[in-house]
Amino acid sequence: MPVVTIDGPENVSKEAKKEIIEKVSQKVADAYGMPVESITVLIRGTPADNVGVGGKQLSELHK
Repeated sequence: MPVVTIDGPENVSKEAKKEIIEKVSQKVADAYGMPVESITVLIRGTPADNVGVGGKQLSELHK
C-alpha cells in the first residue's frame, strides 16, 4: 500500500485538497498498476511562518 505525503501551505481549501487526493491517488495507482483504493494520501498543512526559502520566512516573501 503506497503512502504519499504532501507538505504544503495550510490555507488550501477542502475542495482543492479533494482534487489533489483524487488526482494523486489515480496517478500513483496507474504508475504502480494497483487499484486506487490501495493508495493513501496524507496532506499536511504548514504555516508560512514555519517555512524558510532562501534564508527568509515564506510569510515575509509573500507580503
